[in-house]
Amino acid sequence: MRSRPFGRTGRQTGEIGFGAWAIGAAWGKVDDNESVAALHAALDAGLDFIDTADVYGDGHSERLIARVLRERGGPRPFVATKAGRRLPRQTVEGYSAENLEAWIDRSLANLDVDCLDLVQLHCPPTDAYYHPEVFERMERLVERGKIAHYGVSVERVEEGLKAIEYPGVVSVQIIYNMFRHRPAELFFREAQRHDVAVIVRVPLASGLLSGKFRPDTRFEADDHRQFNRHGEAFDVGETFAGVPYEVGLAAVEKLRPLVPEGATLAQLALRWILMDEAVTVVIPGARNPQQALANIAAAELPALPAETMEAVARIYEQDIRPHVHQRW
Repeated sequence: MRSRPFGRTGRQTGEIGFGAWAIGAAWGKVDDNESVAALHAALDAGLDFIDTADVYGDGHSERLIARVLRERGGPRPFVATKAGRRLPRQTVEGYSAENLEAWIDRSLANLDVDCLDLVQLHCPPTDAYYHPEVFERMERLVERGKIAHYGVSVERVEEGLKAIEYPGVVSVQIIYNMFRHRPAELFFREAQRHDVAVIVRVPLASGLLSGKFRPDTRFEADDHRQFNRHGEAFDVGETFAGVPYEVGLAAVEKLRPLVPEGATLAQLALRWILMDEAVTVVIPGARNPQQALANIAAAELPALPAETMEAVARIYEQDIRPHVHQRW
């Protein structure tokens, strides 16, 4: 798998990482044995970047990752986690020095390390980006050796643009996929200019871009694709990338003819993301070894031809843009 520089950290990461939300919670039934097997398969195949968060299964995702890395020994992958969503209500005041340190201490224990590779503020309120003291607190934690680097996970392009003004922010995690094009307009170019790594999440629009769903597909009650359809639990943009389900299904049918021979729609969607050189790593989820290996194989697809890129752009403009573009 090809590697890309992880911003100005001096590290390199493979283009495809492992998004560990689905092995924690909020995606229906999770089988820990399958999750562990998926992680092992991905790491055996050369994957070297894992993204998790302290709230994924209330730390369950972090602990599973620690278990797998203990079992393997040897060189460790780059493990990114997040902090901030343990707050009962998102406020700037919640990102106090005491809270930040408590969350990070908890992740240190969960991941069984002395220093976290990367901690991302987990979609804090927009106003937090205008409070330099929040980022100064992260600097103090770097100085004390609890974290090696810090970044942010954002909901909106505007938040990413503000975050990269802080010199200590080494990465921004953002939603970007065939149903969410706006980050590529300005944010990606600014991230490159600031030498900031870009982590792309929700690359398959919560599975819509796998092409496996139908109008009558039913999701379990504890699956966010069921309980967060309208943003009841968190930002609706995290579920199906904010695209109304039926609209997304119709657009998927227009995308199917673009799939290269021998590939899947999901692999096309991942390769499309990697066509932008501003992207550092994309983090699809995987709940079994087959999914993990299929995700990694997407990086082996040849560059997409101009006509494919143009067709995706037309489908976005005609069907998707009115629902999402200016919102995020």
